[in-house]
Amino acid sequence: MDVILLERIEKLGQMGDVVTVKPGFARNYLLPRKKALRATKQNLEFFEGQKKQLEADNLERRTEAEKVAAQLDGMKIIMIRSAGDSGQLYGSVTARDIAAGVTEGGVTIDRTQVVMGHPIKSLGLHDMRVALHPEVSVNIVINVARSQEEAARQAETGRAVTATEEEEVAAAAEAAAAAAELFESPPSEDLTETLSEAVADEAAATEAAPADETSESGSAGDDTSEGEAPGKTQDGP
Repeated sequence: MDVILLERIEKLGQMGDVVTVKPGFARNYLLPRKKALRATKQNLEFFEGQKKQLEADNLERRTEAEKVAAQLDGMKIIMIRSAGDSGQLYGSVTARDIAAGVTEGGVTIDRTQVVMGHPIKSLGLHDMRVALHPEVSVNIVINVARSQEEAARQAETGRAVTATEEEEVAAAAEAAAAAAELFESPPSEDLTETLSEAVADEAAATEAAPADETSESGSAGDDTSEGEAPGKTQDGP
């Protein structure tokens, strides 16, 4: 079916273009939403007569859309959802949920303006496009997490937090706390007493070492002939 576009349609054409589309797409979407007219001779004449007014109306809507886009640009919406250890949601985040979240953030949009191929079904940061006008769109970030703390961590790292990573973070935090306590806390009385005893034993061993060496030297020097005095023989009584 041939139709005249009354506004820009993405991947289809600009206002005033005559394009060929599937009959179902025209009857179910373009014609009832007044985005196009059947390409008849009468409608072509009507369009030419209303073209300036249509362009002025389109410009006004685009200007309003650009103002809203400036408010939405860079917006981050947090969605708290339940999820498994692997990060898969038990439910999903839909266009309706996103539109409600954006509206709660201070900018009113309709769910039909949220461009998403399928619902969000996993934790993490998801870029989402909002089409405010056929010629104006803006990207926002949907931060899907199990808690506000997890959302803050995802925003900082730029990726989803799984259960394994949470366990590793907790273990690292415990290890850091233990190390800080070990090095910052004063030694206990038992540890001090044990160290003092070890130092005393080491000092006693050092003092005893010269005497032991002299005794060993004397024993070695006396062992010249198994009981005989040095310099004497056994010739006489």
